[in-house]
Amino acid sequence: SRITVEWEGGALKVVSPKGLIELKLLRRSDGTRRVALMFGSQKINLHQVGREFDPKSKHTTSGSGDLCFLSHHAIDDWVAHLTDHLVTIEEGPIQRTGARGPILSVYVRDPDQNLIEIAQPLY
Repeated sequence: SRITVEWEGGALKVVSPKGLIELKLLRRSDGTRRVALMFGSQKINLHQVGREFDPKSKHTTSGSGDLCFLSHHAIDDWVAHLTDHLVTIEEGPIQRTGARGPILSVYVRDPDQNLIEIAQPLY
């Protein structure tokens, strides 16, 4: 069977989000100290270099990023699929706050060690 996903959001590492805050392009996304660029139902979290949230890319530098994909398949199906294909799960399943609401996520890495989040909507 075919597995489909859609882009949910991600995280971009920046030296300082101050300029974007002054332009009023940012908003606090979930009541925490995190800030994000919002694009309709997607968001890009901004993580200040050296103050990133875990989990994160192995090599965090200004301009690097993490990605999150939504899937309407159960997260347990993803865990089984990833395990069957010998993909190491870095973290999860764990509940997080996505751009549209609560999600259940697992985290893996691409060959360059960037963080990839696969999430099941809980809303």
